[in-house]
Amino acid sequence: MSRVSFDQLLEAGSHFGHLKSKWNPAMAPYIFMERSGIHIIDLYKTAAKIDDAAEAMKNIVKMGRKILFVATKKQAKQIVADLALSVNMPYVIERWPGGMLTNFPTIRKAVKKMSTIDKMATDGTYDNLSKREKLQITRQRAKLEKNLGSIADLNRLPAALFIVDVLKEHIAVREANRLGIPVFGMVDTNSDPTNIDFVIPANDDATKSVELILGALCAAIQEGLQEAKFERDNKDDSEEEVVAPRRERKTRARRKDAAGEAEATATPATAEAPVAEV
Repeated sequence: MSRVSFDQLLEAGSHFGHLKSKWNPAMAPYIFMERSGIHIIDLYKTAAKIDDAAEAMKNIVKMGRKILFVATKKQAKQIVADLALSVNMPYVIERWPGGMLTNFPTIRKAVKKMSTIDKMATDGTYDNLSKREKLQITRQRAKLEKNLGSIADLNRLPAALFIVDVLKEHIAVREANRLGIPVFGMVDTNSDPTNIDFVIPANDDATKSVELILGALCAAIQEGLQEAKFERDNKDDSEEEVVAPRRERKTRARRKDAAGEAEATATPATAEAPVAEV
């Protein structure tokens, strides 16, 4: 059974593409028809692509890796932030910082700068600064938090990207392609799906469409996280079952060795009397 039904997609307006004059010919396989000069997306293909993407995302998070969510367009920002937080995944909803992936060490230094500023506030360094210096540092901290606070826990490159509107986020797509990082994307009829590994043809301008599709994908991610936790718990239990008998065998062996040594070193309580010669 599909994670998202045809009727749900239809109700969310996921089938509305862009004007025919703005279409990208590479999206032809995903277009069902044209109506009043607007392309209509084939929602059966959309539903199938959502299932494929959901399964792939589920497998990624089961391996303990992170998926970075990217959406800087106004109508998708808050939805992406809320749903990414619900599954503890990093996200970018402000301006995409150039070199976010290709120059990742520099981005990590900027993130660490926030920790340094926070430490200054607790170790007394902050109190010795002038009002002007405090104001400058406070503004710098706020700017870093706004742009990079949502990726503070991203200690290494993400295993994949999920992007709303791949045309708008073309820099993120280019960086991911350059590093061989898989890209999941909601692709509208005006976008190029060529460089997207998991294409989800859908209206990326409608809030309901973004919320429906992203909600289904995050549900799959949650399943992957739960399955990974279940497997870890079972592995710990099985290891304990193996270790426990080993401990018992070692304990019995030590006791047996100790008993043998005690018997060997013990002095006989009585000795046999010599037999008299006749």
